[in-house]
Amino acid sequence: MNKEKLFRILAISSLIVCIAVWIPNIVFQTSSPLWMLTFIIAPAGVVFASLIKNAWLIVSNVAMLFSFFILMFAGYFINYITGGTP
Repeated sequence: MNKEKLFRILAISSLIVCIAVWIPNIVFQTSSPLWMLTFIIAPAGVVFASLIKNAWLIVSNVAMLFSFFILMFAGYFINYITGGTP
């Protein structure tokens, strides 16, 4: 297996893991601290994606790196629009 294919597999798997750690919090509405792994796994995915110069993998891993802040903004924005009522 050449290095480019290995780096591609590692970048895609880091993206999938970052998405998977958000599932308990978003889908099941249970408080799980696993989302903090995105701060460790996503930068590794960015590095692997940049080594193979794949733009969509870089962007998606960077989005997962900032996913906490994106989801926090979305939650506050929805709360602002609805006036705090569900």
